[in-house]
Amino acid sequence: MAHAAHGIFLLRIEDIDQSRARPAWEAQIFDDLQWLGLRWPRPAFRQSHRASAYRGAMAKLWDLGLIYPCTCSRRDILDAQSAPQEGAQPAHGPDGPIYPGTCRPKGGRSALPPPPNSALRLDMARAMALVGDDLEFHEQGARPAGQSGRISLSPAQMVEQVGDVVLARRDMGSSYHLSVVVDDAMQGISHVVRGADLFEATQIHVLLQRLMRLPTPIYHHHRLIRDDTGKRLAKRDDARAISLLRAEGASPQDIRALVGL
Repeated sequence: MAHAAHGIFLLRIEDIDQSRARPAWEAQIFDDLQWLGLRWPRPAFRQSHRASAYRGAMAKLWDLGLIYPCTCSRRDILDAQSAPQEGAQPAHGPDGPIYPGTCRPKGGRSALPPPPNSALRLDMARAMALVGDDLEFHEQGARPAGQSGRISLSPAQMVEQVGDVVLARRDMGSSYHLSVVVDDAMQGISHVVRGADLFEATQIHVLLQRLMRLPTPIYHHHRLIRDDTGKRLAKRDDARAISLLRAEGASPQDIRALVGL
């Protein structure tokens, strides 16, 4: 796909969460992708070396009055969601349980610097009011419901179904959402190819691109590899790991067929 677009295939190691980074997993990524026939410029781009760039992006959003500190734990959020009616199922968005706004400043803006060990959240309603209602991106693959092409995002959808997402996690200074947006722009990424499990997160990324006046790439979300029970491949276990498929005799062409590439 990169060659068809007269471009270069780039690999990025997204390792901002060092508590979950493992040299063995990274080595397996390199080995599997080379076996699949993919080649990329070395060394691979590494997010753990980009902390200053992420701090700069957060400072811009803070100056716009769009982010605020949050000290809620995951348990706090779940308890707040179920408080009106005990036993109610919490609403989930692309970033997990939709935040009920417990720490959101009543005046709409945080005037003081964030306290230590706090997460930083995006005030979704304020962000959407700033960008308007013409937010969209182009999908070349197929979203989980099967749609492709122009995908429009409404303010109501973003506020109610996405909510105030975390842009900087405790002790990390960033998040997946913020980091990939900043790095896509810095690397001049024109096309993003990734698994369908990240399709819903794309709306967060497109919003951040608009807020920071960065270009929006074209996206292609492909099918996931799953086992016979429907469990998806994941590095945390052996659910149809590529190494296992290889050992069972699968070819690179078989893997591409599984994901629809």
